[in-house]
Formats: sequence, C-alpha cells, structure tokens
Amino acid sequence: MIRQRTLSVLMPLIGFLVGVIIIFPVIYCVGVSFMSPDDLSSYPPKLFSSKLYWENYMTVFTATPILRFMWNSFFIAFVCTIGRLITSSLAAYSFVFFNYKGKHFWFLFILGTMMIPGDMLIITNYITVAKLNLIDTYSGVIVVMLASAVYMFILRQHFMTIPKDFKDAAFVDGCGDLRFYWSVVLPVSRPILSSIFIASFINLWNTYLWPLMVTNAEEMRTVQVGITMLQFEESMVYGPVMAGVTVILIPSILVFLIFQKQLVFSISSSGIKG
Repeated sequence: MIRQRTLSVLMPLIGFLVGVIIIFPVIYCVGVSFMSPDDLSSYPPKLFSSKLYWENYMTVFTATPILRFMWNSFFIAFVCTIGRLITSSLAAYSFVFFNYKGKHFWFLFILGTMMIPGDMLIITNYITVAKLNLIDTYSGVIVVMLASAVYMFILRQHFMTIPKDFKDAAFVDGCGDLRFYWSVVLPVSRPILSSIFIASFINLWNTYLWPLMVTNAEEMRTVQVGITMLQFEESMVYGPVMAGVTVILIPSILVFLIFQKQLVFSISSSGIKG
C-alpha cells in the first residue's frame, strides 16, 4: 500500500519534470526572441527579458519574406501529407482486403525500402527531377514525398484489425471496394489517420535538405531554408533567429491542437486493445 502511494506521487512528479525538460528549449527560444542585444550579451544569461523587445520580430518580417516561406512550407507539407494518406491507405487496403499473386512479396519489398537511408536517394532523385525540368517548382519538391513505406505498414497493420465480416456484409448489400474503402474503412480509421497526418505534416514542415537542393529562387524557399537568411555574418545576433523560429513553430502547434482529440483517442484506443 505504501509503495502504491509512493508511486502515485512520484510518477506524476517524474512526468512533470520530463515535460519541463522537453519543453524548456521552446520556452528559452521564445524568451530569447524578446531579448535585446544587450540582454543576450549579459552575464549571467537571462531566461526572460525585463522588457519585451519587438525589434526581433520586425526584423523577421522585414529582412525576409517569411509569410511567403511559410506558405511554401504549408502548401508542400499539406499536399504531400494528403498524398501520403491516399497512397498509403490504398496500398494498405490492397494488402489486407485483396488476394492476388505476389502480394506478400510486394509487401516485403516495400518493407525492405524502409532500410534504405533517405540520403542515399537524394542524388538520383535530384537528377530525375532535373531531367523533368521541375527545379524551382512545387512539383519538384512534392513528387518524391508523395508515398511513405512506413505509413503503408502502419495502416496495413491497422486495417488487419477490421473484421473481414464487415466487407462481406457490405458486399452483400451491394457495396463495392471503393465505397467500402471510403465509407467504412476510412471512417473507422480516423484516429490513426489523424496521427499520421500530424506526424507527416510536422516532418515535412521541418524538411530542410531536399527543398534546399531543388529550389534556387527566393520565392520558392521553405521556412527551414529561408530562416537561415536571418543569420547575419557581420554580427552574432540570435534574437531575430529565435523570433523566426518562434513564428514558424505556430503552424505545427496549430495542427497538433486541431487533431489533438483524435490523437488522444487513437492512443487510448490502442491501449485498450493492447
């Protein structure tokens, strides 16, 4: 009994401390974004400035077309995420509800691609995109990120938990594969689809290397590439950089808040099934 009471007190405390450690860099980033150059160079270092210094945010919006960068990142991340949901769910549906020759081979082949580091494909992907004259276009950035073997595997495992009797009953009522996929499989998979949307969107929002390679024009840059324009060589001023980082964190936080309910439901449902 004493041990249970001790654990009931320690576990929330440990969880709180871990949460503080994880979120501390974000808090410090926001604090630095409101510091003046004098506050940044003060010793000992400060967590928060005594006076809000808005010049850092003005620098972000005047020195760089940050809104254009954010639109580019949002458009690319959103389109690629929707594309991944479509391709992954269709592939997973095929692997679970269809029977055809070579199905297991192709599934193992897709799993095998997960072992190939993405950096190994950058050069060949760049050559392909260049030959298609897609440099400095949205299509050039998006085309190589429309499919994900990881999400195919996750959705395939989830679709296997859907009773096959659902499909048999639906087909007796005259439902075809496309309608069963759209009206039955996707609605019952909404929590896991929401989780994948969040993970994919944030991952693509933070992508740096591929957009850097296939975009040369400033108006086609994404936020992760464009934020480097705030690193002025003549001075080591971190305030504008942190202000820019704070600004580009907002869309990721909004996406998480919008899908938070579905994400929590997905986690709780997985725990109940386990």
